[in-house]
Amino acid sequence: MSQPDANAVNAAVPIAEAAPKLHAGFLKNNLREYGMLISLVAIMVLFQVLTDGTLLRPLNLTNLLLQNSYVVIMALGMLLVIVAGHIDLSVGSVCGFIGALAAVLMVEYEWHFVPTAIVSIAAGALIGAAQGWFVAFRKIPSFIVTLAGMLVFKGLTLALLAGQSVGPFPVEFQRLSSGFIPDPLGGDTLRTTSLVVGALAAAALVFFKLRGRAKLAAHGMETEPYVFFLVKNLFFAAIILFFSYLLSTYKGLPNVLIVMAVLIVVYDFVTNRTTIGRRIYALGGNEKAARLSGVKTQRLAFLTFVNMGALAALAGLVFAARLNTATPKAGLGFELDVIAACFIGGASASGGVGRVMGAVIGAFIMGVMNNGMSILGIGIDYQQVIKGLVLLAAVFIDVYNKNK
Repeated sequence: MSQPDANAVNAAVPIAEAAPKLHAGFLKNNLREYGMLISLVAIMVLFQVLTDGTLLRPLNLTNLLLQNSYVVIMALGMLLVIVAGHIDLSVGSVCGFIGALAAVLMVEYEWHFVPTAIVSIAAGALIGAAQGWFVAFRKIPSFIVTLAGMLVFKGLTLALLAGQSVGPFPVEFQRLSSGFIPDPLGGDTLRTTSLVVGALAAAALVFFKLRGRAKLAAHGMETEPYVFFLVKNLFFAAIILFFSYLLSTYKGLPNVLIVMAVLIVVYDFVTNRTTIGRRIYALGGNEKAARLSGVKTQRLAFLTFVNMGALAALAGLVFAARLNTATPKAGLGFELDVIAACFIGGASASGGVGRVMGAVIGAFIMGVMNNGMSILGIGIDYQQVIKGLVLLAAVFIDVYNKNK
């Protein structure tokens, strides 16, 4: 063998040996992200078996989406609050209060649902601004401010509704949560339009992920190993197609699922591709360093609470539309599921860490557990115990990895 050939062989050996090490290192550094996805799949498979196939029946799958829509919506806002190094305990009460406000406007004052929705979301943003002002500009701990907000808006909900339920709502408003996208393609046993929308969504996911990876590579930035990238995105595309097919065999894609999908895409873009998203992570990672770098940390923290209030208001509208009534107890305990979804999905209790898809996966882990345990007839008492242990385990793993 000639000398050049020998050199080529010698150079190829370290590269071949380095590939498994590179993959192992990447997997180790991203274990939490992949672990949550694997956990969700494992939990769904477990309950699918334990419930004799009930979990993934189209009717139950539709109910699962409707039951968790408001949690997913609020988790997107809570993620930014937690990443910024704060917490919001008032989201459940704000959600219930906005539902009550919308009910009074539509039922008692006979407002149209469009101006009602606009005023309600604006009111939620104003509530978030009020709480954010105390946290960001007066340096009162967010735990205290939002705990006070929880009590205040629970009381205001009772006062607004006079202790009674208010409803029903106009049919057009109910469709926000209980309606399905129309089917102009006219399937008989299969909602063809919903299936086509699902297929387009899966194709768009793969296309934009490939384009994003190509841009990173063109700028010499680090990308995940191609095997992980390919498997992960093909898996997500297959999941979208599979669930679109299941839903298409029932009534199609719920309207609220479209709302959730749009919000997820928008917030994933904001957190990963915009300056304000990167600054929020910098704020949570090291507030002092971010301020010295020119980031307006007070205004940024303030905006995360405004955003949280607006999303809590939207969730309140979705929840009220689903129940077709506003009740004094609406929103009770929602903040626990929302915060748990973020922490289970990989957000750090100390701030600066968390992903949009992680929060969404965390929300569905909680939702699948709730739904599966209810089908199995497990009491609400033990459901709370199990969810509490899952939350504790998620935070323990986060703290353990950080200390390690």
